[in-house]
Amino acid sequence: MLKRTVAFLAALALAGAAHAQTTFRVVNHSDLKILDPIWTTAYIVRNHGYMIYDTLFALDGNLEVKPQMVDKWTTSPDRLTWTFTLRDGLEFHDGTPVTSEDVVPSLKRWAVRMPYGQLLWTKVAEVKALDPKTFQIQLKAPTGIMLQALSQPSGAAFIMPKKVAETDPFKQIDDYTGSGPFIFVKNEWKPGEKTVYVRNPKYKPRAEPASGLAGGKIAKLDRVEWVAIPDQQTATSALMKGEIDMIETPQHDLLKMMEADPGVKLVNLNKWGNQYIFRFNQLYKPFDNPKIRQAMLYAFNQKDFVDGVIGDPRYYKVCKAMFMCDTPYASTKGFEDKLESNVAKAKELLKEGGYDGTPVVLMHSSDLQILANLAPVAKQLMERAGMKVDMVSMDWSTLVSRRSRKDPPDKGGWNAFLTSSASVDIVDPLANTYINAVGDNAWFGWPKDELLVKLRAEFADEADETKRKAIAEAMQVRVSENPTHIFAGQWVVPAAVRKNITGNLESPVTIFWNIEKK
Repeated sequence: MLKRTVAFLAALALAGAAHAQTTFRVVNHSDLKILDPIWTTAYIVRNHGYMIYDTLFALDGNLEVKPQMVDKWTTSPDRLTWTFTLRDGLEFHDGTPVTSEDVVPSLKRWAVRMPYGQLLWTKVAEVKALDPKTFQIQLKAPTGIMLQALSQPSGAAFIMPKKVAETDPFKQIDDYTGSGPFIFVKNEWKPGEKTVYVRNPKYKPRAEPASGLAGGKIAKLDRVEWVAIPDQQTATSALMKGEIDMIETPQHDLLKMMEADPGVKLVNLNKWGNQYIFRFNQLYKPFDNPKIRQAMLYAFNQKDFVDGVIGDPRYYKVCKAMFMCDTPYASTKGFEDKLESNVAKAKELLKEGGYDGTPVVLMHSSDLQILANLAPVAKQLMERAGMKVDMVSMDWSTLVSRRSRKDPPDKGGWNAFLTSSASVDIVDPLANTYINAVGDNAWFGWPKDELLVKLRAEFADEADETKRKAIAEAMQVRVSENPTHIFAGQWVVPAAVRKNITGNLESPVTIFWNIEKK
């Protein structure tokens, strides 16, 4: 243990000694207050995961699956046995090698919490280590989603040390030793102020060029600081003065000012965009009743949401496709007459559902500009339809913590909140966590719908793309009848970056390898 600790501190010292050379400061979309990327799906925690951990597979810039920690793999003729070999040179930050004994519990913990893992595990009979570099996944029945599941960009299967991975999936880890390209500097972490990472000098990148989340993760920055500046005007001023190097999601009404600044450039890093989401808690009144959830489909109008937050039509799109417009599974089936503020129909459904005036606890994220105006718009539309709304404001990190609580709304729980998802996380029935209606193990809101579960499993097992599209459309129709969530419009935002910064990779996740500061 002493030897490992000394090696770890030496690695920190080596990386830290160089930080004066290239320190990259970024204002992210949120402050980091939770450190376990398996315990929550919050994007800021996911992004933290990519800084310090690695994955077995990853999606490249074309959303194709590529090996990352894995060197090679084979499948048996009956496709029931998958054997994987780890690549050479994998080490945790404390100097210990990454082995199959670390992979097995990491996958098991991931599979309990993450939708793709849950789905894959319905087919898994056994996962075992064969030797330090080889592990095997034995299936009960063939599946076509093995590599797709292991390469998910959000809800990622991050590999942690065995002793960490054995933590109860419903408890947060307290050891942040990873094997990724950066090292988390815990003693400099000050929530509300900054989060610090230093380059991992022992990280061995793949030989392929970096592409998306795949390829060679070469950390060219010695030190990365995630700086908390909640006020966008202040952040913009700091960017223009060169006090920070990047704003991940700048405020849309400030983009023209940034475009005019000679030292700043706007870079679209996520060409697929994002989708706003209104999420119900189905455990309690009134949204335990599908009629009342349906009422919200008629009460809401997508344009009110995107106008209220984005404003500029260059950066948003009204879209009634659950799997997003301009994607393989895009359809408006089931939503032709919805999301257009039909107040009379909303009132009718509230009456049919027996709405009794129960106040709706609507959580409002007040510190993220890209979300801040959503809850007030929702409140106005819900009240116009005849609901009582108790909008409770809090910062995003507090909301992320509170949404995991299953307490009654008047005892610290909640009825609804709004969020946003990157398109890559919702473009098909497997990636889309909002329709994973498995009850207690579903994403926050805990919907339970046996038909949706059945259709999702059929989609996973189906190889014919025409039949897959039909299944996806059937799932959308089912959501229109028994809503799990409401999709409230599509949007994009470019990152604002100093012009002396190069190498930002187009990716559904904001990443910091390959970046250079001149």
